Formats: sequence, C-alpha cells, structure tokens
Amino acid sequence: MKLPDPRKEGSGNPGATNVLRLGGKQAAALTLVGDMLKGAFPVVIAHLVTDHPTILAATAVAAFVGHLYPVFFGFKGGKGVATAFGAVAALVLPVALFMAAVWVLVVIVTRYVSLASMGAAVLAPLFALLFIREPAFILALVVIAALVVYRHRANIERLRQGAEPEIDL
Repeated sequence: MKLPDPRKEGSGNPGATNVLRLGGKQAAALTLVGDMLKGAFPVVIAHLVTDHPTILAATAVAAFVGHLYPVFFGFKGGKGVATAFGAVAALVLPVALFMAAVWVLVVIVTRYVSLASMGAAVLAPLFALLFIREPAFILALVVIAALVVYRHRANIERLRQGAEPEIDL
C-alpha cells in the first residue's frame, strides 16, 4: 500500500491505530484483521489438538507475547490489543464479545483508543469469571491485561497530561 514503516513513523507502533493515521481505513483494517488472526490462529490449532485448559490458555498468552516481542523485529512489537482480542476470541468467544462492546463504548464516549483498549483488557478477567470460571483462562486474561496496560505506559502518561490524541469517528 506504499505506506511508510509504522514502526518508524507516527507513534512508532505497528498497530492498526497508527496505520490508520498513516495510511487510512483500508490499511488499518488489514492490519487489524492480520493482528487478530495472529492471536486466534494458534489457539484454534491448539483446540484441534487438545481441550486442556492450561495448554489452551498458555497458547493464547504465547501468541500475544510473541506479538509484543517478535523475534524477527528485535523483540520490538506492538501493544498487542488486536492480537489479544483474537486469542481471547478463540479461547472464549463470549468474553471477547464483551471486550469488543466495552472497547466500542469507551471509544464512542471518550474517543481514546488507548483507554478503550486498556478498559477492555482489564475487564476481560471479570467477564471470564461470569462466563467460564476456568482458572487457567482467568489467569491468562490477567496476564494479558497486565501486559496491555504495561505496553500503554506512555499512553497513560499522555492521558494524565491531556495530550493523548483522540480518534476521529
């Protein structure tokens, strides 16, 4: 699509939000879908091999961490929100649907993608308590949420300072 490398332009993040700002909706949509599949595909494959909750949960976390710290890019990846969503959707779909609803609601109300992303991730373990009560899945969602918040440290500081960019709706 002849876009600049999102790791070197804009926010420096290779995720869909930065790609949206750099190249528009089509490029962002492709990035979003690709990142979601990166999280979902390993978990779907794991489901074909086993139904063991710990293995499925570990696969979801591994796919997510692999996006955050990719070997091929010097362990410098994105914030992992779309990849986390894909992994969670393949792990326990009802939780992912509630995450998506939270994300959309927070974006509509605040226009901050970062806040919506963190809110959806942080609430995921609570949604899991309501729907599945599988300790391995809940632990995986806690780990994912903690890492999502950690990866958004700079966004948190910009939110505190009132300097976080809003998304155009």
